[in-house]
Amino acid sequence: MKWTSFVTSILALALMCSFFGAGNVRSSSGEQPKTKVGFSVSTLKNPFFIELKRGVEEKAAERDVELITLDALDNPAKQLSDVEDLLERGIDILLINPCDSDAVVPAVKAANRAHVPVICLDRNSASGSVSCYIASDNVEGGRMAARYIVEKLNGKGDVVVLEGIPGTSAARERGKGFNEVISNHPDIRVLSSQPANFDRAEGMRVMSNLLQAYPNIDCVFCQNDEMALGAIRAIEEAGREGIIVVGFDAISDALKSIKEGKMAATIQQQPVIMGKLGVENACRIVKGEKTDSYIPVPLKLICEENVETLR
Repeated sequence: MKWTSFVTSILALALMCSFFGAGNVRSSSGEQPKTKVGFSVSTLKNPFFIELKRGVEEKAAERDVELITLDALDNPAKQLSDVEDLLERGIDILLINPCDSDAVVPAVKAANRAHVPVICLDRNSASGSVSCYIASDNVEGGRMAARYIVEKLNGKGDVVVLEGIPGTSAARERGKGFNEVISNHPDIRVLSSQPANFDRAEGMRVMSNLLQAYPNIDCVFCQNDEMALGAIRAIEEAGREGIIVVGFDAISDALKSIKEGKMAATIQQQPVIMGKLGVENACRIVKGEKTDSYIPVPLKLICEENVETLR
């Protein structure tokens, strides 16, 4: 009995020494573990999201956080797999730029089950628990584009619309704002509104078809600049110059096109600021601090009158 008690005491003492010894090693270093941020971006084939990634990376370096970035390649199934991978790597918080607002829900809910907070960038999730949503006011951006078109057409004309990826919050919201304004101007007709998936090649293809279907088009509103640049190419190849083209994002190629007199206008977003705000608020949430559930990033109409003022 005494021998058993002696062995038990020795084992307990060894366990205590091991526990406190490890703790002393951690405290003697004086270093706190870095915040580990996982970032799932929808695609890095689009200049807008490359800029979003740059903002995330710059702020992560500034705040000395560990950042793991995965490109979903515009594939919702891959995005879910990527998020599961990030969760297995023990991230403290997830930044996610959804490929699709509905399709991203399983990924968001996977993070919820793992008790990992979620911040959505540029596009929101249709459901699941999201701690913070950081994006441009896409509804207002759609209104801004529509008001510009109404002014350019003097309240009368025929318009076509190139929509983004169906199901994304950005496409829905930009379309909502655009339609709100246009519906108040009965002499402006929307001949057709078709998806071109935020893609330049798709924008060119869809616009080519619309040009064949409608001999009189005065203006095209494209829900991003990539589609607008594709539409301009189609217009040029069809010899239909004179059609007003309005985009959204203010990427460098679009600004160049405005300076050249090909694109009429675009709505400027600020993806670098969006990315930086994502990391900044991620650090706050990990520390237990409160953040706003929605953080808007300002927009601006860029056209030939003010494009030269941009850096």
